[in-house]
Amino acid sequence: MRFESEVDLSREQKAIKTFVNTFQGSFKKLDPNDIDFRVFDKNGDMIAYAEVKGRLKKYKDAFPLPVAARKLVKLADKRLNPVMIWACDDGIVYAKVNQISGTIRWGGRLPRKGSYNDQELMIYFNSTSSFKYISY
Repeated sequence: MRFESEVDLSREQKAIKTFVNTFQGSFKKLDPNDIDFRVFDKNGDMIAYAEVKGRLKKYKDAFPLPVAARKLVKLADKRLNPVMIWACDDGIVYAKVNQISGTIRWGGRLPRKGSYNDQELMIYFNSTSSFKYISY
């Protein structure tokens, strides 16, 4: 069962647009069972893959940044410049996967009826210079 609302999808679109606009790039949404996006440079060459996670906090309160371990592994398996993006209320925080390290522990959100992934192995990232921020 999918739990993404139109608000969630709109937040995701705003985040990826903000990211690719920094280098006049573009993006393509991938299958719902894949990671989120392929990323292209201004010439249309594929340069990266990106996963966007909503973070319903302002940047100053966003850390530690959470992501499901299974999502990060799926993104890293793409190999071509995997980028993790968190969509905060006031901008995006992003980093290349190979430049960050975090703490692994069981976590997530309060379980919802019909969801199997609300509680799972998570990775939490503290603020480092590897993370970049772009405000909306």
